[in-house]
Amino acid sequence: MDAAIIENNAMKLDEFQRALLADRLLDSIIPISKNLSESWIEESENRMKAYQSGDLSAVDGPQAMAELKGRYGK
Repeated sequence: MDAAIIENNAMKLDEFQRALLADRLLDSIIPISKNLSESWIEESENRMKAYQSGDLSAVDGPQAMAELKGRYGK
């Protein structure tokens, strides 16, 4: 399969689907160690608990992406 064709089709996906695809592609090149994966799971659980307890605020996804794009460009 030609990489240019795959890239062209991938660019037609929405941002979320592209992000998932990018994550899977990177993991196929540089697999994340089990320890790192477990650390990220623990961190995400801690952040969720902090959010639920009111110790951490949240910004919705589209707003966060708009702010990042504004700060760092496309």
